[in-house]
Amino acid sequence: MESRRGPLKSAVPSNVVSPVRRCSRTACGRPAVATLTYVYADSTAVLGPLATYAEPHCYDLCSEHSARLTAPRGWEVVRLAVDTGPTRPTGDDLEALANAVREAARPQDRPGAQPGRDGDPVEVARRGHLRVLRSPES
Repeated sequence: MESRRGPLKSAVPSNVVSPVRRCSRTACGRPAVATLTYVYADSTAVLGPLATYAEPHCYDLCSEHSARLTAPRGWEVVRLAVDTGPTRPTGDDLEALANAVREAARPQDRPGAQPGRDGDPVEVARRGHLRVLRSPES
């Protein structure tokens, strides 16, 4: 869009949209590592791992502010384990991925093969895109 003065440009670069969630405390720009939720019915403040997405009545806190958190008199603070290290794939994740790749690469129908024979597992149930397989030995 153009105005009479020329193309519109932002005079100040914007950093409002960030892929990293920031601490909810005023003037703190550090990355958030924990989420604070208040349970008013129980007079409890729950500080736990960073929620998967931002919710309206929860507060994301950096490590410094989560360590210094205090609650009002008569309230209890429940601190759930917070893992501040970077998340890495576990052995189970990698094994599940490898199994999925093997399953996708396996030919679907072999002529003359019967389910449960020739070492093929038997499909017992299906839930969405997942299948429950029974080993031919059982």
